[in-house]
Amino acid sequence: MAGGAQDPDEEMISGINVTPLVDITLVLLIIFMVTATYIVRETIEVDLPRAASGGETVGTTLNLVLDKEGKLYVDGAEATADAARDAVRAAVAKDPDSRAIISADKSVSHGQVVELIDLVKTQGLTKFAINIEKDAASEATP
Repeated sequence: MAGGAQDPDEEMISGINVTPLVDITLVLLIIFMVTATYIVRETIEVDLPRAASGGETVGTTLNLVLDKEGKLYVDGAEATADAARDAVRAAVAKDPDSRAIISADKSVSHGQVVELIDLVKTQGLTKFAINIEKDAASEATP
């Protein structure tokens, strides 16, 4: 028969098959998981000291890291003190409101950290922060 007439023995489809949707979703999830490992930036392993309070910074930042051997890294690349001075000077010239985040392993001497702070301040960068790892015990207390 023509038009919308149906055979009385045929059943109307009343369910939706979600199997293809689940298959596509799982494939996309696997692709995301595999590519996410390549997106993650390599970091320098530093055992940060813990503190109860910590703030976040915004704007142009220069990351300075002292690892447990006392090696200095500027934005992830190993550098000498002179190279760090040049990087700080260039950051201040580019943006006068730039900031520095200083991370130091807790086994590094206080004197080395003070020398790094002095290096940053003598090059004209007065806004800096000491990077810490937030203490989990203090987060539980109100």
